[in-house]
Amino acid sequence: MFASIRRYRLDSGEMNDLLHLVDTDFAEAIAEVDGFVAYEVLDCGGTEVVTISVFRDDAAARDSDLMAMEWVRSTLEPQFDVTLTDTMHGDIAVSRALESMLQPAHR
Repeated sequence: MFASIRRYRLDSGEMNDLLHLVDTDFAEAIAEVDGFVAYEVLDCGGTEVVTISVFRDDAAARDSDLMAMEWVRSTLEPQFDVTLTDTMHGDIAVSRALESMLQPAHR
């Protein structure tokens, strides 16, 4: 499995509104991508958000960056001032998850 981690800064707009839009739109879309395993969004407090996209192969994880970039441009930027500040990729070397945690979390 492979992961893409993206870090964003929200400079204007309400965090709860942004997270709601990510939850009801982007999270649903990325879950339909071939090779999808998991998508998590971390509200790091203040103005920082981190997303973790997990896929079965590296190409799909990297493609998720393009998908996210396009979605941010077309959907978020008209409503929010949001900036991608960092991106990381990697092969997941160790992983654990409780079966009960493998359900969508909604705010």
